[in-house]
Amino acid sequence: MIGKTGRVSGRIGPGRVGEVMISIRGGSEAFYAHPHSHGETIEIGSLVVVTDFQPPRTVYVDRLS
Repeated sequence: MIGKTGRVSGRIGPGRVGEVMISIRGGSEAFYAHPHSHGETIEIGSLVVVTDFQPPRTVYVDRLS
């Protein structure tokens, strides 16, 4: 899971649980998302990379440049 890319479908920010769609098994699945860098806000539609995975469906992400 770490290193996969996805697209933000629910705003990610401090104190908020966002949502990211990630390509899995020939389709896409939604995961709860938190920013890897505290205080960062990532808007809907941004491309992100997964930096950490906490089962069952939580990921920590960084924005792709």
